[in-house]
Amino acid sequence: MLKTFPKVSKQIFSRDILSTINKNYTSIQPIWLPIQMHWMNNLYRTFHDYEKFMIIMYLMTKTFEYYSKNFVKLNYDEFFSQYEVEVETLNIMEISKKLNIPKETTRRKINELQELGAIKKINKKIIIDRGTWPNIKPEETMKNMSYFLSALTKIIVNEGFMIEVISSEQLIRTVKNNFSFVWKLYYDMQLPMLLTFKKMHGDLETFHVHGTCLTNHVLNAKKNDNSQMSKELYLDKYFFGKKQEFLGINAMSISDITGIPRATVIRKLNKLIKEKFLTIDSKKHYSTNRTAHQKTLIKVQNNTFNNLSKFAERIFNLSLIEKNN
Repeated sequence: MLKTFPKVSKQIFSRDILSTINKNYTSIQPIWLPIQMHWMNNLYRTFHDYEKFMIIMYLMTKTFEYYSKNFVKLNYDEFFSQYEVEVETLNIMEISKKLNIPKETTRRKINELQELGAIKKINKKIIIDRGTWPNIKPEETMKNMSYFLSALTKIIVNEGFMIEVISSEQLIRTVKNNFSFVWKLYYDMQLPMLLTFKKMHGDLETFHVHGTCLTNHVLNAKKNDNSQMSKELYLDKYFFGKKQEFLGINAMSISDITGIPRATVIRKLNKLIKEKFLTIDSKKHYSTNRTAHQKTLIKVQNNTFNNLSKFAERIFNLSLIEKNN
């Protein structure tokens, strides 16, 4: 059977996706941020160490790049049929530079990953052993991301940039059919976000705690009808305004949600208060600071949404091509 050529005229562009996200911020943010923080929760629980997971992400991305440039595409079942994945090199200086981790810390983290059995050296080969990870298959991440992307296509269709909605089921099929390619794109989207927030806060525990407080605001804001509210008014009303309309979240809840020990959470909360990212009330509920760091946070989020738009463009177009063949 002859293949149908992709309909170039029906492609979706990242600029239109980004425009849609910004225009429909109050509808998109309440879906996006909780999904991201849920991914952070799973990331932390894998090794209880963000930098170890980032090292694994970086090494996997290098392998995915090798597959891609040599026209190798593994589907989900093929990729997970074996626990061991060979990586090209284990260059400590390169990893340190790319992930902004001190050289000696990088060396120590890699040694710890080897002790765990996550990284193995077999003769001249370097192997990542996924069998040492809990919940190695990203079923939940795929489900959540596909749900978000499908919801996003509904809004894009309403804006006139697409002619049909893509279901979450179709998006999951696309991810699974092109897993090694799509997961490279996913890591390419997520790694810059982690590096940016690590630079901002000094460590990812602080970002995780801060992000959980922000998510609490988003979920409370979702209870109100924000459909006709501009992005600027939404941020002023729920995040940076002089009078916030709901309570924050306590340290115990943050610890339960993230999996980070309560003592560490409290230490990071104190840091966030000192640096004026958060405020605390008489009931020890933590909320976003109404004006401090507003411009910086919005700039970082704009960069994140720009990377999200590029990721979504590739997935949407790939899914539409598959659907029409």
